[in-house]
Amino acid sequence: MNEEDFELPPDPKRVIEGLRDTGYEFDTAIADVVDNSVAANATLVDLQVVMDFRGEVRVSIADNGDGMDLDGLKNAMRYGASARPNPASLGKYGLGLKTASTAFCRRLSVISRASADAAPLMATWDLDHVGQTGKWSLIIGEPDEEGLAHLEAVAPGRAGTVVVWTKVDRLMREYAAAAGAAARRALQRRIDALSQHLGMVYQRFLDHGDIRARNVGMRMNGVAVEPWNPFMTGVSELVGDQTVPVELESGTEASFTVKAYILPRKEEYPTAELAAAARLSAPMQGIYIYRENRLIVASTWLGMYQQEPHGSLLRVEFSFNHDLDDAFHLDIKKSQIGLNDDLFRFLKDTFLPAPRREADRRYRMGEQKRVSEQSTGAHQTSNTNIRNREVAAGGANVRVVDQATGEVEVQNPHGVMRLKLPVGSATTPGEVFVQTVDSIMNGVLFEPGMIEQKRAVRINTSHPYYHKVYVPNHNNSVTIQGMDSLLWSLAVAELTAMRPETGEHFKDLRYEMSRILDKLVAGLPEPDLDDAS
Repeated sequence: MNEEDFELPPDPKRVIEGLRDTGYEFDTAIADVVDNSVAANATLVDLQVVMDFRGEVRVSIADNGDGMDLDGLKNAMRYGASARPNPASLGKYGLGLKTASTAFCRRLSVISRASADAAPLMATWDLDHVGQTGKWSLIIGEPDEEGLAHLEAVAPGRAGTVVVWTKVDRLMREYAAAAGAAARRALQRRIDALSQHLGMVYQRFLDHGDIRARNVGMRMNGVAVEPWNPFMTGVSELVGDQTVPVELESGTEASFTVKAYILPRKEEYPTAELAAAARLSAPMQGIYIYRENRLIVASTWLGMYQQEPHGSLLRVEFSFNHDLDDAFHLDIKKSQIGLNDDLFRFLKDTFLPAPRREADRRYRMGEQKRVSEQSTGAHQTSNTNIRNREVAAGGANVRVVDQATGEVEVQNPHGVMRLKLPVGSATTPGEVFVQTVDSIMNGVLFEPGMIEQKRAVRINTSHPYYHKVYVPNHNNSVTIQGMDSLLWSLAVAELTAMRPETGEHFKDLRYEMSRILDKLVAGLPEPDLDDAS
């Protein structure tokens, strides 16, 4: 069979437009551009995101790194640029600058100066120009004044580069007033989120006390970007630390490191500022993945677990270098990796179980303490309501015989009998009919008791029903009264209907009822303890 080669260049307009839809988020796109500055050995990266009086947004990212001559500039603007000499470079596929930029703008310009005595050069991809010419037409021209001024401010009289986005059409939604207050507030929110994202992604570079990466300064609209360490290493506890060897297809061996940190509960931080800096929440838990000291994926369990609140204190650091790029299937945006089955099982079945159990235990311990504190006073109205109607409610007469042993005498329609009940005193004034306790034997939701010679119900704040139904309603006194009245009446009804031979049956009934309620509330959302307080 004869074969022939045909060169079929892609249609420029369709391809360059299609590459706008590679799935970049704004923060991820900007970080992809900043990667080029870090790869060019910059010590300062200055970002400007501004809106003019017409509502037009301009993004400009300048650095004082290794600039480019004309050949270098053309290569940088090529889709699929030649590989960098250093395989550890943050720039990997030669696509990020272009695809990340045009995901949000229709005109991308790069101004660069190769040395102090070289003239600055500018190259531009204009999507409208490509569409009109039907060619991969890169525009080479004189630098614009704003871009040149930004270069001079960041790299005065030396090598450096500026990336400029104009015709920004995918960053902001349409506003009635394109440059009005609402649009400017929305843009500022994007800027604030971007600054926070960069502080997390380049933390090791921005933190001059972190020796794993060289120092880089970064500014956002004139304000320094502050590093954010998700592991809060000054106050967290390292509970797992392993270096894992990986055999590559080439037969050589590389390795990655994985560390597990448990952060303190919110109330355990020495200052409110540190507690706020930790950003404790369910979405921030998980594995933080670093390639060559640059964060590429944040707060993920890679499909191993759900991000449920009880894991909020656990964060895992996963670090590797370029040797493992192929093994981890790094994607084009450097924002996702894939693990083979062996590595997945190692993390899920070997490394993570112990840290997850301990983080869960500490979270629940603190959570239970907060629930117990919040329950104080939440049942006061119920106690008042029951006190006013106790006599009318009727039921068994109960008398404490021995306070120390809990022996009581119950007189009901079936006669007089003796049994043992929890006997105690009020923990707050008036708390004699409904009392919350940290736990009850067998984990049941409630049990009858006697408090200061009054028939009472003890409610278990550790039971899931209390946690998911009571806690969200702590500020709703009518709902709390309704639930408390029901449980108090069940406790009194048990004493009223009990016979000597049926006492164990009532215990079984409470146990089964508590078990069923546990199952029924399993799908309810976890309460926000701050909202419930």
